[in-house]
Amino acid sequence: MAERSPSLERRLAAILAADVVDYTRLMAEDQERTLESLRLLRTKLLEPVATRRNGNVIKRMGDGWIIEFPSVTDAVACAIEVQEGILNHATIQMRMGMHTGEVVFEVEDVFGDGVNVAARLEKLAEPGQLAISDMVYNSLDRTIAGQFSGGDTHELKNVSRPIRVWCWPKASVVRKQADSGAGKANTDVPLALPDKPSIAVLPFNNMSGDLDQEYFSDGMTEDIITALSKIRWLFVIARNSSFAYKGSSPDVRRVAAELGVRYVLEGSVRNGGNRVRITAQLIDASDGVHVWAERFDREIGDIFALQDDITAALIASIEPELTKAEQQRAITRPAENLDAWSWFQRGLWHHYRATKEDNVKAFRQISKAIELAPNFSRALAALAHVHYWIALFGYTENPKTSLEAGLSLARRAIAADDQEPFGHFALGRICTLLGELDTAIAELELAIELSPSFAHAYYGLGNALNFVGRAEEAIEMIDQALRLNPHDPAIWTFMSGRAWSLIFLGRYDEAHKWAVKGVRQANAGWLSHAIAACTYTETGQPEAAKKAVLNTLKINPDFRVSFVAENYPFRNDVYRDRFIGALRKAGFTE
Repeated sequence: MAERSPSLERRLAAILAADVVDYTRLMAEDQERTLESLRLLRTKLLEPVATRRNGNVIKRMGDGWIIEFPSVTDAVACAIEVQEGILNHATIQMRMGMHTGEVVFEVEDVFGDGVNVAARLEKLAEPGQLAISDMVYNSLDRTIAGQFSGGDTHELKNVSRPIRVWCWPKASVVRKQADSGAGKANTDVPLALPDKPSIAVLPFNNMSGDLDQEYFSDGMTEDIITALSKIRWLFVIARNSSFAYKGSSPDVRRVAAELGVRYVLEGSVRNGGNRVRITAQLIDASDGVHVWAERFDREIGDIFALQDDITAALIASIEPELTKAEQQRAITRPAENLDAWSWFQRGLWHHYRATKEDNVKAFRQISKAIELAPNFSRALAALAHVHYWIALFGYTENPKTSLEAGLSLARRAIAADDQEPFGHFALGRICTLLGELDTAIAELELAIELSPSFAHAYYGLGNALNFVGRAEEAIEMIDQALRLNPHDPAIWTFMSGRAWSLIFLGRYDEAHKWAVKGVRQANAGWLSHAIAACTYTETGQPEAAKKAVLNTLKINPDFRVSFVAENYPFRNDVYRDRFIGALRKAGFTE
C-alpha cells in the first residue's frame, strides 16, 4: 500500500455516501441520455443542495459521491431533499447511506470509520432510500426521526460492532412506490455462481488523458485476465465479456449479477513523465466490500517488460487475498451448509496455522472435502501436505507412515488433474523428506512453471536445494517467495527458512536477523524457535539461546536433536554438521 502522510487531518463529521442505481444498465441502454441525466443531477440538484446544507463533496466516483457535513441534521435534510427531487425521475434513482464518525483526510483520498460505515449502509438501502446508523438516528429530533422506520440490527463486514439501521422513507412508503412502479429496480435474475471462486476483471481506466495510451491499459487488463485464468481453482470471465463494460463506470454489484461472479477487479493506469502508476482494487460483489487494494509505481522502460512486471506483482497479491477471503467465508458458514470447497478452505486455514492441534483439524476438514468430492485434486494435494507437516514437525511417532500416505495422496491429486500446480508442489515436498531430492526439485520446478506466482512452491524448492547443499540458490528461491507473498499466514516459515540457509553457509549474523524476524511472527512454529536458538548460540548470546530452547520445548516438548538427524535428509555433511552442532551447543538434548 502507499505510505500515508504523517500529517493527516482528522475530524468528526456526518458522512453521506450515495450512488446511482443500475448505472451499468442505464449506460448500456442509452449512454448519452444517462450521462446528461447524471450531469443535471450533479449540477442542478445534489451538489447545490449539499452546498446549501453546509456539505462538502469530498469524493466523486462517476456514479457516486461521498459528502461530509458538520451537522447530522443538515446531512439528513440534504439526503431527503435530493431523494424527493428525483422521486419521479424517468431513469435515475439513488441509494444513500449515512454514518457519523471520525474522518481522516489525505491529499488524494478520505477514509475512516465514518466513510466505511456509510458506504456499507448505502449498499443496504433500497432504490430511493436513505439508510442511517443508530448514531445518526439518535442525533435527530423526534420529528425528523419519526420519518424513519426499521431499527433492525445488522452485522456489517469489517465493522467491530453490530449496528442498528433505520431507513427513510418508511417501509410502507417503499412498498407503495414499488406497487405503483415508482422507483422500481431492475429485476433481471442474476446468473448462478459457479461451484468455485469466480472473478471478472473490468477494463482498467486510462487516466492519462492521452488516447494513445489506451493500448497500455487494455493490454494490462488482458494480461491480468490471462494470468488469472491459469489459476486452476478460479473461474475467470473471458476478455470479450469484461470489455463490454469499457468506457463506463459500472456498479460492480450489477456487473457481478450480469456475469455470474463473486469478485470484481477494477483499476486504473496513469502515465506521467517517465513513470506509470497502476491502482487496483478487488471487491466482493456480494456486499460491495473492498477485499484488497494496492498501488504500483514503476519507471517506464520496455513497455512489454513493464506490463509483465506489474501483472506478476498483481497476481502475486490477488491470489492470496482471494484465498483469505474464501477461507473467511468458509469459517463463518454453518457446518451443515458447507460443500467440498468450503470444507477444503476451512481446513486450509487451520493447516497454515501449523500447530499440532490445528493440523489435526485440518486433516479432518480436508478429509470431509475429499469425501464429498473424491477427485478434488487441490484437496487431495492439501491433505498430502498435511501429512508432510506431520512428518516435518514430528507430530507423529512414525513419520515414515505419514510420508507414505502423503505420497499416495499427492499422486492421486496429479492423476485427477496433472495441470494443478498444488499436486506437484505436494509431491515435491513429500519427496524432499523422503530423500528423493532430484524428483522433489523437478516437481517443485514444475509447480512454479504451472503457477509462476506460487510463493510456497518457491519456498519448497528452496528447502529442497538446502538439503542438496545449494544454499545460495535456496536463498534466491526463498527471497522470491517473500517478494511474491509478504503477508502469507505462514510467513514465519519463509523467514526462518532463510535463516536456516544462512546457518548452512556459516553466515550467522545474517542468519540471526532473519531468525528473529521469524519468531516474531504470529503462530511461529517450534522449528522457527530452534533455528533462533542456533543463531543466538553462534552469535554469542547464551542466555537468549536458553530462552529460545525453552520456547521450542514449550511448543514441542518431545523435540530432540536425534529427530533432525534421523528424519531430515541432508545430502551435504557440512550443512548437517553445522545445524546439528548448533542445536547441541544451544542446549537441546540428544
